[in-house]
Amino acid sequence: MKTSFSPGWLLFGTALVIFMLAPLVLVVLLSFGNNAHATFPLGVPTLGWYKALFAKPDFYVAATNSLVITGWVGGLSLVIGTAAAFSIAEFKSRTTDTGLVLLILPLMLPPLVLALALATTFSALDIRLGFVTVILSQLVFTQPFVILIMHARMRAFPIQLLESARDLGAGPVRAFFNITLPIIRSSLIGAALIAMALSLDDFIITYFTIGGGLTLPTLTWGMLRTSFNPSINALASIILIVTVGFTVVALRLSKYRG
Repeated sequence: MKTSFSPGWLLFGTALVIFMLAPLVLVVLLSFGNNAHATFPLGVPTLGWYKALFAKPDFYVAATNSLVITGWVGGLSLVIGTAAAFSIAEFKSRTTDTGLVLLILPLMLPPLVLALALATTFSALDIRLGFVTVILSQLVFTQPFVILIMHARMRAFPIQLLESARDLGAGPVRAFFNITLPIIRSSLIGAALIAMALSLDDFIITYFTIGGGLTLPTLTWGMLRTSFNPSINALASIILIVTVGFTVVALRLSKYRG
């Protein structure tokens, strides 16, 4: 069955895509411009703003911190989220729906409200803000994505293969590594990359819970508060490319179809 689109709808869709993508294109484009005010005309293309960014000691501190936090969040989200998805998959449909709603509740909250609630909780418990609080806070909103991806994968899991392995004498651990893991490996990697992309890109929750440390998003905010030049665009372009790269690979590996 053929679907036809009127010229009006096609024009509207094109305009909408341009509206969403144009700011991102401009961020990358201005990072190569020779204009110190990050405006047009760009002048002769240059890598000078990237060199200026790489000359900042704070950039390497922030990049290292982001790498550590992102790695921990990705790993913990994968372990906890996968375990939760396995458990939910064994429940009845009504219980499963209720459990999923409760687990994805953080996604329904405004990030500012969630960040304030987490910061207030840490303050009330007299927990010092730092990397640990950032990791714990980011787990709150990254785990639901892992759970949803892995739960969708488990619903299509050929459980008869696992039952056959158990009947033939394989223990739970051996059955997991020989049967379950090879089948869900790509989804596991995809879910972990999604969690890492969300962690790397997060600013609001990180800003409220990190205390005095720096990550790439908080470094961007600090640079914006002092001055505005294309080195900020260079930093934003790096974050954009890494985040989009993680997401694209994750969606392909997890076989997400929207």
